[in-house]
Amino acid sequence: MGAHAPADRHTTTHPPATDRPPATTGRATRGGAPTADRAPIGSRIPTAGQPAAASRVPADASAPTTSRAATSHAGANAVAPAAGRTPVGRASADAGGPTAGRGAAGRVPAAAGAPAASHAAASRASAGAGAPAAGRAAPGPAPAEVGAPATGHTTAPRPRAPHPFADHPTAPPTTDLVDPTWGPRSDPVARALRMIVDGVVDREGVPGLATRLGYSVRQVERRLLAELGSGPLAIARARRARTARLLAETTALPMTEIAVAAGFASVRAFNETVRELFGRSPTDLRGGRRAPGGVPGAVVLRLPFRGPLHAPSLFGPLVANAVPGVEEWRDGAYRRTLRLPRGHGVVSLRPRADHVECDLTLTDSRDLPVAISRCRRALDLDADPAEVDGALRADPALRPLVDAAPGTRVPGVVDGAECAVRALLGEGTGTGAAMGAGANAGWAHRVVREAGEAVPDPAGGGLTHLFPTPQALLDLDPALLPPPARAPLTALLTALVGGVDLGAGADRAEARSALRCAGERVLDAVLTRSLGDPDGFCPDDPAVRAAAGGIGLPVTAAALADRSRAWRPWRAYATRYLLGRAPT
Repeated sequence: MGAHAPADRHTTTHPPATDRPPATTGRATRGGAPTADRAPIGSRIPTAGQPAAASRVPADASAPTTSRAATSHAGANAVAPAAGRTPVGRASADAGGPTAGRGAAGRVPAAAGAPAASHAAASRASAGAGAPAAGRAAPGPAPAEVGAPATGHTTAPRPRAPHPFADHPTAPPTTDLVDPTWGPRSDPVARALRMIVDGVVDREGVPGLATRLGYSVRQVERRLLAELGSGPLAIARARRARTARLLAETTALPMTEIAVAAGFASVRAFNETVRELFGRSPTDLRGGRRAPGGVPGAVVLRLPFRGPLHAPSLFGPLVANAVPGVEEWRDGAYRRTLRLPRGHGVVSLRPRADHVECDLTLTDSRDLPVAISRCRRALDLDADPAEVDGALRADPALRPLVDAAPGTRVPGVVDGAECAVRALLGEGTGTGAAMGAGANAGWAHRVVREAGEAVPDPAGGGLTHLFPTPQALLDLDPALLPPPARAPLTALLTALVGGVDLGAGADRAEARSALRCAGERVLDAVLTRSLGDPDGFCPDDPAVRAAAGGIGLPVTAAALADRSRAWRPWRAYATRYLLGRAPT
């Protein structure tokens, strides 16, 4: 064993010189990707707003990881690899900078193209997509990247799901869409992605995301890394960068306001991240256009979509069932108030040929990414009509309906609790009969006047209130509620106040169990419109059965449910085609 240098407590024993891989020094990680020896004591990660140059460890995106990670629960960044040694328990670095810390325990994917080596040193650090892992790895075999040769103690490569962002980061903003294949999924990874897009990581960090999912931080990071090759911090960073690019290319906001609105902790982090991901400065993305002054907190931008989009079937139900004071149709646009994490806002959504014009006024510009995400969900702009319509055209009974109104969407909501309450009040937030005003029309307007928070309308229109919170409705005098809905509404509000989540990343199975007390109509409304289940279907709805009978489909609930199996997983869209373009 004299062919190699003696080992110390920080290194592993090298193989004989004849077996030693060429050009590999220091410790090797499981997966074969070489790393440098431990960084000097005192090297650290730059914190929020601190330039990368302040760190003793280079933060270049192409440089290998250079340290043993400390015991932090933050995963590695998918774009910038982790660097330096962090204090025990310290969270990740700047919102747009390199990230360090302990990642998912267990199997760590190797870098693309790196051969997997047997008996490699252990590591707990999770590397980002394409970045080599550093430090000690948890015991157990590590799967190599898909397509990489594997030797020694390895497992079969696991194919990765499509990245949540469908296009490459350098694609123009008109294709800045979420991959639609995630829509039908309700597993923890899909739920985590919806929460990240809704800004949970930016507001609560990875620990907050893990708490909402009911998993540990390490489990969340491990599952995202295994399926996507990116950790939650990396996906959140990509979301911030893409929001910044969209604002830079489609609005006249100053760059400092874009950095804050997109969620960056500093202008420096904003500039560095945009340069790293898109290869251009923020000013170059704008194309030299000057940014004129405007109303503080107001921004006009484009919301792209995959065409076609049948606007009448999308905006018709929203306008027909609008709650006065909260929603209205004015000057060819659907307008409504928004309750957001840091304040409130007013949005105006106007359909155009290739995008939806979005005019937002916010009390806190940091709510802009969340407002954009919720507006997209409300209009179902991340759907893929080519796939949906192609599947439904296979049924001869539905083909004429699809050809008559291609691109029909399922109207969503901006608030899940509001969706459930309005369905119970008869204001029409379901997919069938619940879309009509019904006998209890006006009750929602009444509770809005009594319990809603008054807000000004920046355009001088008819918007006056935010929809009441569940707690405000629970404190309301029961005499102000419709008698048939008092008992189920009280049960629903109690569940919502108790922590039942009806947001973008909520567990559909848990929501179904918690909302049984409210009835099938409310359950169908929440699953389809709030939780975004594209397969939501209510064969008991009289309006759906009547529409089905009109084109020769079965009219009994059992027979229609059996017939609808051919439409899966797009039965919510089939329902909208059955109900037609009129807001029924």
